[in-house]
Amino acid sequence: MLNTIHRMTSALALLGSVASTVAATDPVALQQQLAATSDQSLLWGPYNPGLYFGLRPRIPESFRAALMWTSVNDFESFQNGPRYQCRQEDGMKGYGWDEYDIRTGGKQVMHDVGNKVDIETSFVKVEGGENGGNWAVRVKGTIHKDAPKDHMVSVVWHMAHPELEQMVLTTPPESDQTGIKGPVKFKGALPKLGDFEVEVTEGPKSNRYPSEKESLKDEWKIRPLDRTMYASLGVPVEHYWKAEGYLVNNIQRHIQKMRERITDKTDAERPRPWQLFLLNNAYVNGNMHYVQKIFKGDFEFDILYSSGSAPEKMTSDVLTAKIKENHEKFEKRFSKVFKRSAPFTDAKYDEFSKALFSNLLGGIGYFYGDQIIDRSDADAYAEEDENFWEAINQARETAGEEGRTHEGPSELFTSIPSRPFFPRGFLWDEGYHLLPIADWDMDVALQIIQSWFNQMDSDGWIAREQILGEEARSRVPPEFQVQHPTHANPPTLTMVLDKLLDKLEQQASNSDLDLTNLPQAHLHNPTLAIQFLKTLYPLLKKNHAWYRSTQTGEITAYNRDAHSRTAAFRWRGRTPNHCLASGLDDYPRPQPPHPGELHVDLISWMASYTRSLKRIAHFINNTADATTYLKLEMRITKNIDALHWNPTHNAFCDVTFNDDTAESEHVCHRGYINLFPLLLETIDPYSKKLGLTMQLMEDSEELWTQYGLRSLSKSDPEYLTGENYWRGPIWININYLAINALRKYAAREGPYRERAARLYERLRSAVVENVWRQWRETGYAWEQYDPATGKGQRTAHFTGWTSLVVEIMSMPESVEVVKEEVVVDVAEEVKEKEEKEDVKEEEEVAATPEGHDEL
Repeated sequence: MLNTIHRMTSALALLGSVASTVAATDPVALQQQLAATSDQSLLWGPYNPGLYFGLRPRIPESFRAALMWTSVNDFESFQNGPRYQCRQEDGMKGYGWDEYDIRTGGKQVMHDVGNKVDIETSFVKVEGGENGGNWAVRVKGTIHKDAPKDHMVSVVWHMAHPELEQMVLTTPPESDQTGIKGPVKFKGALPKLGDFEVEVTEGPKSNRYPSEKESLKDEWKIRPLDRTMYASLGVPVEHYWKAEGYLVNNIQRHIQKMRERITDKTDAERPRPWQLFLLNNAYVNGNMHYVQKIFKGDFEFDILYSSGSAPEKMTSDVLTAKIKENHEKFEKRFSKVFKRSAPFTDAKYDEFSKALFSNLLGGIGYFYGDQIIDRSDADAYAEEDENFWEAINQARETAGEEGRTHEGPSELFTSIPSRPFFPRGFLWDEGYHLLPIADWDMDVALQIIQSWFNQMDSDGWIAREQILGEEARSRVPPEFQVQHPTHANPPTLTMVLDKLLDKLEQQASNSDLDLTNLPQAHLHNPTLAIQFLKTLYPLLKKNHAWYRSTQTGEITAYNRDAHSRTAAFRWRGRTPNHCLASGLDDYPRPQPPHPGELHVDLISWMASYTRSLKRIAHFINNTADATTYLKLEMRITKNIDALHWNPTHNAFCDVTFNDDTAESEHVCHRGYINLFPLLLETIDPYSKKLGLTMQLMEDSEELWTQYGLRSLSKSDPEYLTGENYWRGPIWININYLAINALRKYAAREGPYRERAARLYERLRSAVVENVWRQWRETGYAWEQYDPATGKGQRTAHFTGWTSLVVEIMSMPESVEVVKEEVVVDVAEEVKEKEEKEDVKEEEEVAATPEGHDEL
């Protein structure tokens, strides 16, 4: 095991030489310089990904904007409300970013079957000045061929800001107050944004509008629809997210005025839908602004934002040029960063790979608000007695709302799993999300990691779901809104830090300081990487200690044989049907839940986490901590074998305690759980357990399917039962871990490398082909895939960890064995010493809070 894990001496020597060349530069000052530059580049973006197009800066309670639309050919369309929030029930034929770069912008298309229109938004950013520079959006509408002739569409551009008169309309309405001719312009000034102007253009002359012939006579005083309608109102800042409701209420006021005059008219005499569903014009100085246009047929217009600090104003010509420039740059860079390997080099995978990655990157959001935490009596959550989950439920019912606190507000920069269903932060999802993002923009990935650790409380706990503010809570069932400080989630963020270290080890020495290439600044300037890790390291240590103290499993009380008496772990928060903390929600676990349980997936995660901290400690030259974490890693790894291997099932299994027999016993539901020691590379490449675990993966009666590994064995009595969430369906994140681990085992000396290489090739091909096929047929990446048919299911537009197929396609087609040099360093010496150590010493250290602090 140590051959691969500890091949650091030569790599660290290289990094040390690189770091020495930049020693003259103050790393803190360099980090601050990078942060300031990067913040300007990242200030603006579609950071409200729960909307079809929601734009905002990374500033709390500041400017927000969004696009809304609906067809107005008939009266039924308005009843369903405008398109605004991404919703599965909207029945889109696919939507999302075709190409997107978080620093420059991109293009997305919404294929709206219900409203018979495709809406395209092209968003660009132009750097310059001190307040994030300029940006612009081009909105295009293409009417479907099966739509009625001269199909009518209402499009609304919405903007909001904190206070009245901080943004005002500067375009005067017509004298009859029935709309605005020409472009609509605003001026404003906001903290951290400075002075700015916004212009909503008329668009090209090819735009058409409902004509007089298509309207009723002047008897209703219907407004000329070649004008732009405008309404402004004042709303509390905390209600920004209710923009759709305010819009509908405003239009209903206009409808009510008309209804009072047409109740006794026939249908032929009444106004048409496009005359009725109009804003009730209001030209007051509010903080919520709506600009409405009614188009007949295809249309196009621009929204232009000009910062007062930018050297030039934003124009439609600049927007046109930037759209072309960004497209060309994206195409060129994407093919370089994600260079696909056979058998995925065919052009048919081009659009697919770009769309999946662009939607992952375009799913990054900025969230701000408070969250609900249950910090009631900790004794009720100790989970030390039988039926502990019932006691916890009773304690929560007794405490009620009094046991919950609204903490914050805080802000989070995060990528989300799914725009229509999960527009919020998920801790264990994030690590998977950031693996492709780090290849594209390491700086952004590290900012997101830092943002997550900024959420950590004084004990070292990070809430596994970040549901910040009323807007986020409005899309989460009440029973899932409350977070509990004893509940964990797999620590996947360290996978990204491992990738950072891998890249630094692989690159050649570079002594040139370069902050112009923001996405790769930490790779081009190792001193920045060192400073980042030094800043983050104390938080990582505290978080790791929190896992060790709160998720510890009991060995001594149940008289279990183990290498170490303290290196065992149990997820807290279990119920008979769920282990939400593990991320594998309804995967079968021991029944009933017992305080003597030990979970093989968690101990594997802890081995991985400890290994990552050891590497980071080496990298920042903290040799004492590196040695401590190396010892702990060995103990945890040995306990995986000692506690969790079942020779009858030939698998790593969960452990429980049978009160009737007064003995520990394994609970072996064969599936993803059994694979974790392989997935996280804790099995020695020469161990028979590696071959047996691969055998489980490759058996079509167990986990293998032609679409990927199913989550639970076909032979298990719980297969496809109950909620059937993690009880059989195929999940891409676990398949990614399997493919990546097999690739590494195939490249290492050992008796199972050929089997690993064969299984790697088969699984890689099966997973990618099925996700591509389902995307081609449905227009979506899916949350999970049916193990019998490969069909995508559950949440559509799940462009979180399903987007890992982009990484998988970039892996090599096959793997050749690589003979590694065995580096004899401190790791080997520690290993030899560890074998002779008295385990009691480790018990005494780890049993005290001071011992945890030392780690």
